[in-house]
Amino acid sequence: MRFADTSGNADTLKALAGMVDSGRIPHAIMFSEPDGGPAFSVALAFLQYLYCHSRRDGDSCGECPSCNRISKLIHPDVHFIFPTTSPNTSLGLMPQFRELALANPCFTEAELGAALGIESKSSLIAVAEAKEVLSSLALSALEGGWRSVVMFLPEKMNQEAANRLLKAIEEPEENTEFILITHSPEKVLQTIASRCQRIQLGAQVRAPQFDEPELLDALMDSLVARDLYAALQAGEQLSALPSRESAKAFCVYAADAMRNVFLEQQGLKLPQTGSGKAREWAPKVRKSFAREALGCFDGARRLVDRNVNLKIIFTDLVDRLYGLI
Repeated sequence: MRFADTSGNADTLKALAGMVDSGRIPHAIMFSEPDGGPAFSVALAFLQYLYCHSRRDGDSCGECPSCNRISKLIHPDVHFIFPTTSPNTSLGLMPQFRELALANPCFTEAELGAALGIESKSSLIAVAEAKEVLSSLALSALEGGWRSVVMFLPEKMNQEAANRLLKAIEEPEENTEFILITHSPEKVLQTIASRCQRIQLGAQVRAPQFDEPELLDALMDSLVARDLYAALQAGEQLSALPSRESAKAFCVYAADAMRNVFLEQQGLKLPQTGSGKAREWAPKVRKSFAREALGCFDGARRLVDRNVNLKIIFTDLVDRLYGLI
């Protein structure tokens, strides 16, 4: 995967190449993207440029042994971590992960779950993954150069795993690079996120489309005004959505908006997803609101999947959100 093989984010790609060329490479980078975004492609292109023996014109050659192995996800010094279910580990499921990523580098969380056969189960990055990676990093690089860890969805890492990896991320051995790819930066443990250079990537999102953004605007505006009656009326409108798919699409859209509120409060660049009113809402809600509200919208989406009555779901959602303001 060369920089030329990725689409969009031209300024970011140029900056990543500049890091390598200048020798000023952050020991840990966290890419934030919408689900189905380009971060995995960008991460591979960055590593391929870092490892390449014949860089030219601001890109990897795509032909040397390192480029060849990285592009096939078989480089012995590049390790991948992703959420699994016990007793599975990323290493054990690497053939399935490799097949998916090579066929579609912009895969979604749902597509990953399906490829790994765990779509209906709760997956996480557990301490066993951390132990496995640390054991690998304890060895010298097999090809005498860089060693890298690519972690997909660090927001699914439990506290014990984070504690194991924290020192390695904070004070890595020489020529060791960590790359984290998150869809929910606000959910990543702060002890980990604070050690990373954060880069926001944009993409054309393949998430379900929601065509009535005014429903979220009405809900949030009433919550900000602390008008419970108006908020309940907004909930009634949501419960009248024509299908469960449109209800799920609302929850995804609203979750994107909450991420934008979080990013705005952190002074970070907003992606072109979610509601455009994030800047208006951000200073009017508590700092913890976006994180907690995101959990509410995620929970509502799961209830929609379980065929719970929409009126019950959205009335409960309004009640929970009102308590967070």
